[in-house]
Parts: sequence; C-alpha cells; structure tokens
Amino acid sequence: MKSLWIVLQEQVKNFYLIRRMSLYDMKSKNQNNYLGIVWEVLTPVISIMIYWFVFGTLRQREPIEMGGEDVPFFYWLAIGFIVWTFFFQGSIEASKSIYRRLKMLSKMSFPLSAIPNITIFSKFYTHVIMLFLAFVVFQLAGYYVNIYYLQLIYFVIGTYALIFAFSLITSTLSTLVRDVHLLLNSLLRMLLYVSGVLWPLSLLSDFPLIMKLMQLNPLLYLIEGYRSVFFGTEWYIVTHWEQSLYFWGVIFLMMLVGAKLHVMFRRNFIDYL
Repeated sequence: MKSLWIVLQEQVKNFYLIRRMSLYDMKSKNQNNYLGIVWEVLTPVISIMIYWFVFGTLRQREPIEMGGEDVPFFYWLAIGFIVWTFFFQGSIEASKSIYRRLKMLSKMSFPLSAIPNITIFSKFYTHVIMLFLAFVVFQLAGYYVNIYYLQLIYFVIGTYALIFAFSLITSTLSTLVRDVHLLLNSLLRMLLYVSGVLWPLSLLSDFPLIMKLMQLNPLLYLIEGYRSVFFGTEWYIVTHWEQSLYFWGVIFLMMLVGAKLHVMFRRNFIDYL
C-alpha cells in the first residue's frame, strides 16, 4: 500500500510536467508527416472502416440489439473500437516507455513512474478527439444527447485508470525483460477478438460458461458502458453494479501489484540498459 501511495503522489506532484511532455511527445512523433497529428485520428478511423467492411459488409452482420432496440452495426462497432484503440495504443506504448527514455531521464530529477503516464496522456488527447467526432456522427444519425451521457466521464476515468494500472506492471516487466513487450503486443492483438469489439457477447448465449469467463475482462465492461452512453440505453453503472465493483477491484489490485513491482525494481532499471 505504501508503494501505491508513493506512485500516486508522484503523478499528482508532476502532473504539469506530465501534461507538457505528453503534448511534446505527440507532436514530435508526427513532426515529419505532412498531415502531422491528423494521423493520430485518421489511423483509427481507417481501421474502423476496414473492420466494418470485413465484419459488417462482407459478413453481412445483422443490426445489434441494444436496450431492446436494433442499432446499426457500424455505430456499434465504432464506439467499441474507439475504446479499444485508446487501450491498445496506450498500453503498448506505455509498456516500452521506461526503457526507451531511461538513459535520458536517468540524468534528470524526474520520477520514473510518471513516464508511462506521459505516453498514456498523449493518447488520451486522441481519445477525446475521437469521442467528439463520434458525438457529432451520432447526433447526425439520430442518437441525440441524453441523460446517460453523464456516465461518460466515469467511463473515461475508468479507461484511463485501467491503462495506467496495466502499464505500471508491463512497463516494469518490459524493462527487466524486453521479450515481455513483444509478447504483450501479440496478446493484446488477440484480445481484440474476445473483448466484445467486433461481435456481441450475446452470440455466446448457448455457452454460458464461456460468456462468464469473457465477462471477467475489465475492458468489456468499459466498452459496453461507452455504448450504453452513446445509444442512451441504461444507467450501466447501476444496472451492472456487480461488474462495477469487480472492475474497480481489479484496478485496485493491478495498481497494488504494479506499484510494488515498480518501486521494488526502479533503482536497478539503469542496470538493464
């Protein structure tokens, strides 16, 4: 618990630097591109169109039922993929953030626990832009602003917390063993197909055990929560209160483990360069 308190204090004390460096990180990655940071938004949009073409058009996916009503597969897919993109990009980049910057930051008075947060924050800007674009598209499609949008802040915070807790573990392990990052890349790509992004969990209604196992994935909770906001179906936090408690329990446990690992090994990180 002491390690977690130390890590959280470091995030709060260095929030200004984290925000400034995240902006620099996002701009520097795209400074040699003609479209610049536009690619941060354009890339996930292209991916959504590809997956929609494959799973929605070629496979002739039927409309998805949300709150007793059928909704077009494209909009259902888009919201899930926006959440997935933030989680995937934030987790992958944060997992290698420490060992990529360690040599430079070892000469600075800057907490190493804040390095993954810099990367996550830079991806957070893209996530906010994507949510705004989704909001505009949904208004044009007839899914207007509703009271359930009040849940959006909760789910955004939950998504950020999940990525940060996950990256505390993976960034430490990736610094100790580089193969962890490569393994993580492969596992997260596979996770796309079992997180309710491309197909509804209801397809497994005949396999209740598999459905229960998939519901243990905290990312599924977030994706379905975002969808309930944009489609205006329910107070997802309340109607699925057991999953809400489970989700934050997983986050707390991951933060405890991640903070303990990070504080335990960070003094020796320089030895693994």
